[in-house]
Amino acid sequence: MINFVTVIRQRLTSRIALNRLLLRIAPNKYLRLEGETTISIDLEAFEQDAVWDGLKGYVTNTKLTDEEVIANYHNLWFIERAFRMNKSDLQIRPMYHRLRNRIEGHICICFCTYVLQLEMERLLKAAQSTITVERARDLVKTMYALTYTKPDHTQPTKVMLGMEDEQAELFRLVEKLVKRDLSNA
Repeated sequence: MINFVTVIRQRLTSRIALNRLLLRIAPNKYLRLEGETTISIDLEAFEQDAVWDGLKGYVTNTKLTDEEVIANYHNLWFIERAFRMNKSDLQIRPMYHRLRNRIEGHICICFCTYVLQLEMERLLKAAQSTITVERARDLVKTMYALTYTKPDHTQPTKVMLGMEDEQAELFRLVEKLVKRDLSNA
């Protein structure tokens, strides 16, 4: 509060800074200052507002309890991160589709990619790996597999081609996860 009052007092001394200050305040766009004008700071209003400093209010239309609303509000960062990730990392935009089913398909693919990225992040964290999700994305771009079927065999064989240490670590983590999930299915 004191810093804000100090800044306003400094700007009141300069006519140009005062004009800029008044232009920024929305209700004052309807005011016309002509001739000699006296402007003062209402310190009583600042003190009344200071009573509410540090308090936060939540308005909601859900049937959640107060504790659940606050707990969900604390997870807001996760939702905001998801939107940022979809816009930047997953490149949900620009979208060059006109038809509704293609737009929905594009968004569905981006959402599935987001879910896979979250699962990769969870997996790397659980394994206490030093590989980041971004690094994992770069590593898989250069991972190659060869699938072949031997003569007189019906089952194809899959072999991962030469990998760097980080790629091998990532492959082991994902392979372990897939085997575990398939055994639980």
